[in-house]
Amino acid sequence: MAGDWFFWALLSAAFAAATAVLAKAGTDGIDPDLATLVRTAVVLVALGALVAATGKWGPAERPPARTVLLLVLSGLATGASWVCYFRALQRGDVSKVAPVDKLSVVLVAVFAVVFLRERLTTHEWLGVALVGTGALVLALKR
Repeated sequence: MAGDWFFWALLSAAFAAATAVLAKAGTDGIDPDLATLVRTAVVLVALGALVAATGKWGPAERPPARTVLLLVLSGLATGASWVCYFRALQRGDVSKVAPVDKLSVVLVAVFAVVFLRERLTTHEWLGVALVGTGALVLALKR
């Protein structure tokens, strides 16, 4: 449905917040790359179970090569993000690391304009600027 994106986005934010706190607590005494591998394995198993349980596992149409390439690149970007995130969590306070990580909101807006030709209004750019400013204020607190 077109209108339920906000509900799912809020759930994503809530789970992301839980992820940050749990990951920070879980990085004590473990290499951050190994921690990332454990988390990735859990995600893989959980998503495999979800896809199988919902009957989405099975023969499907062959996706276009461009789609596969973009999804592979997205997966590589996700992995790189997670590796960097766990290293940052292990070395810094989660209350500072998470806001810097959320500067991705600003970068997404810029990338969407540059690469996807999306258009943001002045009002939307103001919101992006406020998110960026807020993230920096939180991250640079003493």
